[in-house]
Amino acid sequence: MNRINEVFARLKEEGRKALITFITAGDPSLEKTSAMVMAMAENGADIIELGVPFSDPLADGPTIQAASMRAIHQGTTLKEIIAMVKDIRSRCATPLVLMSYYNPIMAYGVSDFVADAAAVGVNGVIIPDLPPEEGEQLRQEAEAKEVALIQLVAPTSTPERIARLCRLSRGFVYYVMVTGITGTRRKLPPAIPESLKQLKNLTKTPIAAGFGISTPEQAAEVGQYADGVIVGSALVKIVAEHGAELDLPERLGSFVHQLRFGLDGGLIEKEV
Repeated sequence: MNRINEVFARLKEEGRKALITFITAGDPSLEKTSAMVMAMAENGADIIELGVPFSDPLADGPTIQAASMRAIHQGTTLKEIIAMVKDIRSRCATPLVLMSYYNPIMAYGVSDFVADAAAVGVNGVIIPDLPPEEGEQLRQEAEAKEVALIQLVAPTSTPERIARLCRLSRGFVYYVMVTGITGTRRKLPPAIPESLKQLKNLTKTPIAAGFGISTPEQAAEVGQYADGVIVGSALVKIVAEHGAELDLPERLGSFVHQLRFGLDGGLIEKEV
C-alpha cells in the first residue's frame, strides 16, 4: 500500500484529519529544504508537498511564484530535487509528493521521471496543468510504480468531470477551494462545506482541500468537512521572510505545530 493510503487509513481510525504542507524545493536552498521537511514532519505534517520550481506556474499566486524564481536563481533542477528526496527518505517516513508543472517532467522524460521518483521514495505527484486526457502515459507508468497521480477538482468542474477525476485520482483528491490562484485568504468561500459534502458523496477516495488555508482556525474549519487540509502559501511566506536566518526550520516547524494543534481541535496563537 502506498504511504499516502496508509496515512489516511491510520488517521481515519484515529478520527483525525491529514495536515498536508507545501514548500518550494530549493527556496532558499536544497540544503535548507531538507531541514525544513524534517522540521515539518517532526511537528505534525502527515504528507509533505515539494514544489518543483517553474518559470510559468499558472496556478500559483505571487508568494509561490516568487519562491519559484528564488529557487530557479539558485539553479535548482528536478534531478537535484529527486536526489534530495533520496537523502530525506533515509531519515523520514512521511509521505512526500512532488507538485510540478508538466514541462519539467517532459524535459526530464516521463518514463525516467517516474522510475527515478519511485526509486528514491516519492509517493505521489500533482500536476496542475496536466488534464487527464493528456496524462495517460504518466498515469499508467505511475500506477505500475505505485506513485499516486493526484487529480485536482475545482469549484467550476462539471459533475461529469468531477466523477471522472475522482475515479482517476490516487492517494487523495485535491479540492481547489477557490476559482483562482494559490495564496492566503482572510475569509474562505462560504460554499465550501456544501461543496465538500457533495464531493465526499461521489467518492470513497480521501478529499484534501487547499488554496487559501493559512491559519490554524481555517485548518480547523475546513477539517470539519475534508479528510485533509493543504497549507502552502502561508509556509512559503515564512521562508520568504526568514530564509536567511539560521532558525528557519524551527520557525516553520513552530507554525506547522500550530496548524496541527488547530486541526486536532485546539487553537493556539504564537508569533513566528
